[in-house]
Amino acid sequence: MSKSMAERPTSLPATCPQAVLFDAYGTLFDVYSVALLAEQLFPGQGQALSVLWRDKQIEYTRLVTTSNDGAHYRPFWELTRAALIFAIKKLALSAYSTRASDPFDAQVDQLMNQYRSLSAFPENRAVLQTLRGLGVPTGILSNGDTAMLTLALKSSGLHDLVDHVISVDPVRKYKTHPQAYALGEQTLGLAAGKILFVSSNAWDALGATWFGYQTLWVNRYQQPFEELDTQPSRTGHSLHDTLEFFPALTTSIHSTKAIP
Repeated sequence: MSKSMAERPTSLPATCPQAVLFDAYGTLFDVYSVALLAEQLFPGQGQALSVLWRDKQIEYTRLVTTSNDGAHYRPFWELTRAALIFAIKKLALSAYSTRASDPFDAQVDQLMNQYRSLSAFPENRAVLQTLRGLGVPTGILSNGDTAMLTLALKSSGLHDLVDHVISVDPVRKYKTHPQAYALGEQTLGLAAGKILFVSSNAWDALGATWFGYQTLWVNRYQQPFEELDTQPSRTGHSLHDTLEFFPALTTSIHSTKAIP
C-alpha cells in the first residue's frame, strides 16, 4: 500500500532535492505513441504526422504565450486539436477539400481520443514507487490542462503515485515562461533550487535550468542538447536516472534489502 503524505518522512537529506517535478508529455507519456493509429488512418504518413503534430503543438504554445502578452491564450487541449488539424492538412493536402465541412473530422476525433490516453513509458511506475518509498514528494508540472493530465494519469494507472498535478492553465502562460515554472515553487513551498525538474524535452529542461531548478534531461532519443551555453544538472536516458539524485537514500534501501 502506498504511503500517504502524512506517513512519509518529514525531511530529506539537505544534499538531495526536496521534491521532484516531472514534465508530462514526452517525459511520462509517449507523445509519439499516436503514430500507430495515425498510420492506420493515413497510410504511409503515421510517423511523420505524429512528429509534425507535436512540433506544431509546441509552436502554438509559444505563439499564444508571446503574442500580445498572452491575449490569444487557449487551453492546451484546444491547441493540440488545432495542431493536429494543421498536420493533417499539410500531410494530406492533395486529399484535402476546402468545403465548409472538414473531411477529416472522424480521423481528428479518433486521434484526439487516443491522445487522452497516451502510452506511459514502462519505467514510470517503478521510479515513482521508489520515490514514494523514499518519502520524496512528487508532482507533474505541465502545459496540459488539469482534465487532460488527470485522465492521462488514471488511464496509465499512475494517479496514486503523484502528489501534485500542476497545470499552467491558471497563469495562462505556457512553458518556458517564468510564471509557468514558478507554479512548482508555489505549490511545493520550496525554492526552485531545492526541486528537481525532469523533462525529456530539451527546451523544457533548458527553461527550467534557467529558472533555477535542478534539472534532469531524459534524452530518450540520443539527441544533442540545445546550443545556448547552458546545460542541465544531469543528462540521462530514462526516468530511472531520477534516482541518481538520491544516492544515499537509494543505497540505504538496497543495503536494507540485502540483509537476510
